Amino acid sequence: MITENIKRILEELPEGVQLVAAAKTRTPEEILEAIDAGVKMIGQNYVQEAEVAFEAVGGRARWHFIGHLQKNKAKKAVRLFDMIETLDSQELAREIDRRAAQHGRTLPVLIEINSGREPQKFGVIPEDAEALVKQIASLAHVQVQGVMTMGPYMGDPEDARPYFVETRRVFECLGALGIPGVEMTFLSMGMTNSYRVAVEEGANLVRIGTKIFGPR
Repeated sequence: MITENIKRILEELPEGVQLVAAAKTRTPEEILEAIDAGVKMIGQNYVQEAEVAFEAVGGRARWHFIGHLQKNKAKKAVRLFDMIETLDSQELAREIDRRAAQHGRTLPVLIEINSGREPQKFGVIPEDAEALVKQIASLAHVQVQGVMTMGPYMGDPEDARPYFVETRRVFECLGALGIPGVEMTFLSMGMTNSYRVAVEEGANLVRIGTKIFGPR
């Protein structure tokens, strides 16, 4: 099932749009099947869960952190992940920078945009994104490479469109600033129920779980 699902998704996605398989709660065996079917990026929400999967899978895929990263987990996250998609504070950026320096690496990050301005959600509200990027642009071991959003959960994918439009606006505005050391390369938006709308609004990374692996 996983192999067939991935084949359909990859055939559907336009050129230039990359798939991140959201693998929360999935077994290493399921993740390996996804990789064998053509997935090149695995998204994980929890560092501890990723550690277990990484032991089995290792460098056969690129690892993206797509959950909320607690500062005290940054040390392990920097060791495991190829990208942190959910950076939302200067404090966390400085901790990632410190830990990445210890490993002699520079870690790509995306700024998480709270496009729905939901007080219970993580991420920076759109109007605060520029200030955060400028604060962390000079860090030697963190490189901002784009933005991501979860957006409010909507039953109807069309209802998510305004939040994707808003996030793309932030992405384009940040890109136009030409901040040294900052690349606006990746726009990560959309999940199983909304990725088609996200792609229409410019997403070039989509995070899909249920449509690949089935319901948890």
